[in-house]
Amino acid sequence: MLTFMAAPRAAAADSVISQGKPATASSSEGAGYAASAAVDGNLTGTRWASAWSDPQWIQVDLGQSYNLSRAVLTWEGAFGKGYQIQASDNGTDWRTLTTVTNGDGGTDELALSGSGRYVRMYGTARPGGYGYSLWEFQVYGSSGGTTPPPPTGAVAVTGTQGAWQLKVGGQPYTVKGLTWGPSVADAPKYMPDVKSMGANTIRTWGTDGSTKPLLDTAAANGIKVINGFWLQPGGGPGSGGCVNYVTDTTYKNNSLTEFAKWVDAYKSHPATLMWNVGNESVLGLQNCYSGTELENQRNAYTSFVNDVAKKIHSIDPDHPVTSTDAWTGAWPYYKRNAPDLDLYSMNSYNNLCAVRTDWEAGGYTKPYIITETGPAGEWEVPNDVNGVPDEPTDVQKAAGYTKAWNCITGHAGVALGGTLFHYGTEHDFGGVWFNLISGDLRRLSYYAVKKAYTGSNAGDNTPPVISNMTVSPATSAPAGKEFTVQANISDPNGDTVTNKIFLSGNYASGDKALVPATWRSTGNGTFAVTAPEKLGVWKVYIQSEDGHGNAGIETKSVRVVAPPVPGTNLALDRPTTASSYQTDPTGGCPCTPAMATDNSGSTRWASDWSDPQWLQVDLGSSKSIRQIQLVWDPAYAKSYEVQVSDDGTNWRSAYSTTAGNGDVDSIAVNATGRYVRLNLTARGTAWGYSLYQFGVYS
Repeated sequence: MLTFMAAPRAAAADSVISQGKPATASSSEGAGYAASAAVDGNLTGTRWASAWSDPQWIQVDLGQSYNLSRAVLTWEGAFGKGYQIQASDNGTDWRTLTTVTNGDGGTDELALSGSGRYVRMYGTARPGGYGYSLWEFQVYGSSGGTTPPPPTGAVAVTGTQGAWQLKVGGQPYTVKGLTWGPSVADAPKYMPDVKSMGANTIRTWGTDGSTKPLLDTAAANGIKVINGFWLQPGGGPGSGGCVNYVTDTTYKNNSLTEFAKWVDAYKSHPATLMWNVGNESVLGLQNCYSGTELENQRNAYTSFVNDVAKKIHSIDPDHPVTSTDAWTGAWPYYKRNAPDLDLYSMNSYNNLCAVRTDWEAGGYTKPYIITETGPAGEWEVPNDVNGVPDEPTDVQKAAGYTKAWNCITGHAGVALGGTLFHYGTEHDFGGVWFNLISGDLRRLSYYAVKKAYTGSNAGDNTPPVISNMTVSPATSAPAGKEFTVQANISDPNGDTVTNKIFLSGNYASGDKALVPATWRSTGNGTFAVTAPEKLGVWKVYIQSEDGHGNAGIETKSVRVVAPPVPGTNLALDRPTTASSYQTDPTGGCPCTPAMATDNSGSTRWASDWSDPQWLQVDLGSSKSIRQIQLVWDPAYAKSYEVQVSDDGTNWRSAYSTTAGNGDVDSIAVNATGRYVRLNLTARGTAWGYSLYQFGVYS
């Protein structure tokens, strides 16, 4: 414990002025050890912890200039032996208030003399191999200092053809960014991590009244924001909203008024970097129009973007305006119709390097930024054995980010930087494919981007690596039964690894969530996993965690099929009748009763959309029946009864349920009869009843 009181203790006006203020740091050991934990007032429950190297720093933005009287540092076991307490008016230029060379941990109380808005601990020497860790960093002082104006600085695209620069406050600025996913409420938690990655920019897709707290948090962390404005039909292929840009003046006027409102609100915010109008709409208009009308709409849309750009410039001449698309074929429309854009923007993934080629071939006279990029997407990879996109491995994804950044920086004087996709925390199908972190766990891609932006991963503890993942059987895993997953799992830092198995029904049911699987380890990276009851192609994931906030995640597909039933299928190709069946070819029909007993996984019987319905099969003679298997289409029965008959007229019940869920029903029965009927009384959906398989087994 050190107590340095070279200056007298401040008077009664002296108080803690750092608690709850925005805090940032040179690094953090993990999401649970962010800089904000050292200014939250919790002296022994939460802490900031740095990387295990020198130098490191933690700073707090007091919001205005104060007369500073003292600093109290409550160290965890990893303390600073040598460090300085520094102050700054602008967060850039620092002056040293006091220096410690013989720190011994515990609580250090240091007298200060001076003023400043920003105060930091700048650590230069550690006593051991760990980093720096503070339970609490408290700054005391009183009002009366001079508050400098917030740093604003105009942003401009400068230079000449092929030699452009983006400048902020007159200084060159390369966009080293990330697209932003967390909620505004979570911005204080995650923004310091974005800063620690070497990023200087985030991109958003919408700007409104909820944006200010995000801008405030970004500014407190020295991050700029590309403020987006959404226009229909944003998001490229598959996105909705088909406004008519030729005739719908109401939509355009309302959008223009709304955008102008928020430009005026945030034009002077220190976090604002530029305005981005629309996202992939030139491409997306193909979902709404075709032929000559599509051309008219694309010209009208880009002309409207130009109207927006002019309006923004009239309100805010100090920040550039751009517009994003996902197809370089959109650029001729912007070149022709949107001359008031300051630069172009492009979303491009696996084919990013071709953007330069297309720019050069198109004779364009404006620079560009990349507003989304990363590893190859679902639309860019070959299908696997089950006919679904073959997702790249973690190693391949990390290499994809490195390649993308090299493509951007390789087009010097034209590509002014990029915001890589995606800083999001979703732990689902899309999050695993595209996110740098997943459920707060850092991925290999996270460290690839950090290295691209900072030049080094020195001192980083990186995630486990999973390779050679296989699934067996990959194309015929029986529903409810076990299949095998195997992989080689290693950790580059020698950490103990904890494995988890998840399943996603994205391709089977449209549910992108990752749900924990039922599984058991059989040793040597081999796992016995219980297949879902619902048929179709599923994704199975191995997630290997190292206990340091990192995870390796690999995935393969598995096709879940109806489990085999021992014995003879007495219903196979036997005469089958029903109360009704659908004939509409637009729904993939006719769907006749016989299609439920033909032993084909691609044909089905489908009834009218009403209750009740029935389906029956004639076995030809009286047979002993011990099992029924029903393989439902999504249009399933919630309530039904299995009945048997000797004459097709008088029926007796063999089984009934009111809890059908649409999964494969394997029903044990003990009955004898020539005819077997499903008496269907309550549908599980708004559709009718539909069966791929009606099996009757002896």
